[in-house]
Amino acid sequence: MVNFVCICFQLVYLLLVLVFFSHITWAVKGNLLCKQTDIGEIRPHSVTITEFGAVGDGVTLNTKAFQNAIFYLNSFADKGGAKLFVPAGRWLTGSFDLISHLTLWLDKHAVILGSMNSDDWPVVDPLPSYGRGRELPGGRHRSLIYGRNLTDVIITGDNGTIDGQGSVWWNWFRRKTLNYTRPHLVELMNSTGVVISNLTFLNSPFWTIHPVYCSHVIVQNVTILAPLDSPNTDGIDPDSSDDVCIEDCYISTGDDLISIKSGWDEYGISFARPSRNIIIRRLTGHNRKSSGIAIGSEMSGGVSEVYAENIYFFNSSTGIILKTARGRGGYVRNIYISNVTLVGVDTAIFFNSNFSQHPDEFYDPNALPVIERITFKDVIGDNIKVAGLLKGIEGDSFRHICLLNITLDVTTKSPWNCSNIQGYSTLVSPETCEPLKESIYPKHYSDCYLLPNHLRSSARHLAKETFPDIRS
Repeated sequence: MVNFVCICFQLVYLLLVLVFFSHITWAVKGNLLCKQTDIGEIRPHSVTITEFGAVGDGVTLNTKAFQNAIFYLNSFADKGGAKLFVPAGRWLTGSFDLISHLTLWLDKHAVILGSMNSDDWPVVDPLPSYGRGRELPGGRHRSLIYGRNLTDVIITGDNGTIDGQGSVWWNWFRRKTLNYTRPHLVELMNSTGVVISNLTFLNSPFWTIHPVYCSHVIVQNVTILAPLDSPNTDGIDPDSSDDVCIEDCYISTGDDLISIKSGWDEYGISFARPSRNIIIRRLTGHNRKSSGIAIGSEMSGGVSEVYAENIYFFNSSTGIILKTARGRGGYVRNIYISNVTLVGVDTAIFFNSNFSQHPDEFYDPNALPVIERITFKDVIGDNIKVAGLLKGIEGDSFRHICLLNITLDVTTKSPWNCSNIQGYSTLVSPETCEPLKESIYPKHYSDCYLLPNHLRSSARHLAKETFPDIRS
């Protein structure tokens, strides 16, 4: 009888915990962070790109028109801001700068086309947190739409399109004929109050949307597409940025759909600007060779407080990946990923500690990353080859990895492969690897991110009411 009551106590305890998890308090913060900005707010001054001589025939180069329009609108930055309207047409351009208090608005049938002449994409200095171009030493080509040290910038429209025409860049990359690192499609640096929404982004030469050293960034309701074999065409890459919200996006590219970064080896360690407070919700997508959500591999400035929920990935190589290596340093901690559906994914969860590309020979091989407090909850998968490939670094600490309520239909005989990690699990099928077999409850809530002690005490209190004769 005592054994029966104890079992009942444990079951009630677990069920109560699951109920509490479904109402986790971070969602309140997420709603505030992701609050929709009124992109339809009327700026007091507005011009159309054609007023500056632009021709939307897909052939005429309109770089000067964009530059002149934005130069003119800069005079209204302190008068309530301005709006640059891009009507229907195909507007070929090279790189151009944005300004503060600006709305760049693309009409439904407007397409901004990136020039296929590399001279129209100026070369700028490398990011200080990288120390060099990501692909090659030295500088890097500036993004098609670029801005730095800005406030209150909106890039939006009625589902217009920004097409980087990246195929020429991909070919140069494959032939190894580039002199500098390829450009992003959109990059904003050292900026705050950024909104990117209601647009389609196509064929970026390199990473598609790259907010770097930014705060208060919202990316909502965008579609990002590139061929599945296009090299390094990441979707959205928050980099050394904080308070970032990404939601209601569809992404299909040749690389990671979302990759959270914070600098590269000794340069990222020295620059010391982490990525933190990042929310990802209602993300759908796929790729052929990479992941749905990645952290790293450039994470030397640190990554923390990442929340992802309501995720659907299909026909992809990897669901969620953590990428790091000896020499990266930095940390990844306080990560919470829940309500994930995977279909036709090779590896559901992957910790890859062998991303050994370094910016130069001056990195510190003894700089080990700190990986801790990563929670995966409510993950289901169909036609999954490997449930988890979780590889830490010998002599390092990958700890408090927590798996809760995970059910994967795995097609291989060895669903988990783990080494140099430590953590806990509850309600995981197929049964997880030995380093994670210890149960989360009743002793390890506080070790698992966003499974705080008040859940344990509340569950225990209610369980005592249900079974008053049981001692603590």
